[in-house]
This record gives sequence, structure tokens and C-alpha cells, in this order.
Amino acid sequence: MRLFKRLWFALLAASILAAPGVSMAAAEVNIYSARVEALIKPLLDRFSEETGIKVNLVTGKADELLNRLRHEGRNSPADILLTVDAGNLHRAKEMGVIQAFRSEALEGRIPSQYRDADGYWYGLSLRARPIMYAKGRVDPATLSSYEGITDPRWRGKICIRSSGNIYNQSMVSSMIATNGEQATEAWARGLVANLARPPRGGDRDQIKAVASGQCDIAIANTYYLVGMLKSNDPTDREVAQQIGVFWPNQQDRGVHMNVSGAALTQAARNKDNAIRLIEFLSTEASQQWYAEANGEYPVRADVPVGEILNGWGEFKADPIDMGKLGEFSPQALRLMDRAGWQ
Repeated sequence: MRLFKRLWFALLAASILAAPGVSMAAAEVNIYSARVEALIKPLLDRFSEETGIKVNLVTGKADELLNRLRHEGRNSPADILLTVDAGNLHRAKEMGVIQAFRSEALEGRIPSQYRDADGYWYGLSLRARPIMYAKGRVDPATLSSYEGITDPRWRGKICIRSSGNIYNQSMVSSMIATNGEQATEAWARGLVANLARPPRGGDRDQIKAVASGQCDIAIANTYYLVGMLKSNDPTDREVAQQIGVFWPNQQDRGVHMNVSGAALTQAARNKDNAIRLIEFLSTEASQQWYAEANGEYPVRADVPVGEILNGWGEFKADPIDMGKLGEFSPQALRLMDRAGWQ
């Protein structure tokens, strides 16, 4: 009888542990995120509420997280890497810290140019990097393309981040893929010749420099301007209201775009939960939240953009495969160095 009871309790325990949501491993997912907590946690909390799956979040800079994954190797606790810029996603693939997977839901929702051809990563939101100008000082009719700002009329009137910034590296990579290395280097030299000051600071600093009169135009991602327009700081709002957005290259390839995206880590132990979460982030509701809260563009064409973005009008986006941005990144960085882009 005692032996029977022991066997009965053992079988009961096994059945409970095998039940959905009971196993700790089956009920959690671990994320390394280069997105700040405020820009992703509300979605993660919603996922947990709907599924009962606990999400453990670690945030950090993109380079730091890639190096951490590489050093941890198979012992990494991370199941998902969330990061910004196709260049970083490509680097993760090249470093061997992420693995390929297939998902009918993701492939059906996300256009092919915004996901890795081999299934290593999937774009979740889009960011545009147009030309921004000082309202009142710059007539937008004098603007045309990225190439056009190398004209001598813009000498001493341009602000932009350093060549060490991944956003600029990816923009130059896209130009190499489209125009070739020689033409792109000539463009970079022309840009450097027209800078109002040595590159420094982030995109918000370039926007502030335009508003203060240090320069007349800048290249920056739109979500930074959205964040300033929605800021609780009246100074930020005042600065942002002085800035206009111009969509360059509308007669040819279109404005430069990039992605934030997700990948399954090579060490993922909660693989099914991880894929389920990435699929959740591609749903219509999640994409709508990205658009409204983050000031980014949905990766899905069937989801409307946020109110501020909509106010800047429709535009033609460069249809380049995002994989090219990482592929040409080494050439882009060497080219920028040769052009004297600090």
C-alpha cells in the first residue's frame, strides 16, 4: 500500500508538472533588449496578461548586449534579442549568437525586405531618417535628395551625428548598395565639406542645433522629433515645433528606412515561448502601440501610423532589403573614415 501511494503521488506530480503553464521553464521567456524599458515593457506586460508567460527583461546598449551574448555562449539565459538597426541584427547573425527559425505568422505579416532571408531576425518597427530643416530659414523647395545637400549652397549649414553611429553607417551602406562605393564616397566628402560643426551628440542634439541656428538642416530619425513634440519639457516642445521634415529622394529610391527587430538567441531554452512573443509583437494591436507610443512606423502596411507621423504626410520609402545594410557596413565605415567623417 505504501509503495502504491508513492507511485500514485509520483504520477500525480508528473502530470501537474507536465500541465501547461506549470513548468517554470515553460512559463517564462528571457529578453535582452537594446530598447529602453519604457518603450517595450508595456507590450511585454500585455503579453504576460494574455498568456500567463512571465517575461524577464534585461536592457542595455546594443553593442554591450551582443558582446554579452558572445561571451555567455551556450550558457546565456537570454531567449530573445531585441535590438535596433538592421546593422546590429546582421552583426548578431555573423557572430553566431542568434539562430534561424520559421514562423508562418511572421512571414505572412512582415514584408520580405524587413526580415532576414534565412529567418535569423524579423523587423518589428520602421524608422525613417529624412532631412530636417529650420522652418522660416529654409525653403523646403530648395531641398531634393540626400545627394542634393552636398551642393555648395549648404556649406557650413549641416549637422549630423558621427560616423561611429550605426544609424549613419546603415544609411551609407544603403547608398553603397544603390549608387556604388565610388559615388557614395564622393557624396560623403561633399557632406563633410558642408558641415557646420564637427559631429557630436545624438539625433536630438542635431535637432536642437538646427533650432538654435548652429545649422540649417540635419539628418535624424523621425521618432526623436516625435518624442520631443510629445515631451513633458516645454523647451523640447518649443524646439521641435521649429523643425520641418522633408522626405528626400522621392523621385528615385525614396527615403532611407531602418528597422528595430527581434531574433531567437542561439542559447534559447524557452524557444516556443520566445517565438510566441515575437509573433505577438507583430500583431495589429502591438504594431498600433508602436506607432502611437514610440513614434515609429509599423512594419505592417495594414496598420495606420500615429497622429504626428500622419501629419507629415505619405512618402516613398527605399525598398532596399534590410540585410544589405549590414552586409555593406564594413565598407561604409572605411569609406566614412577616408572621407574625413569624424
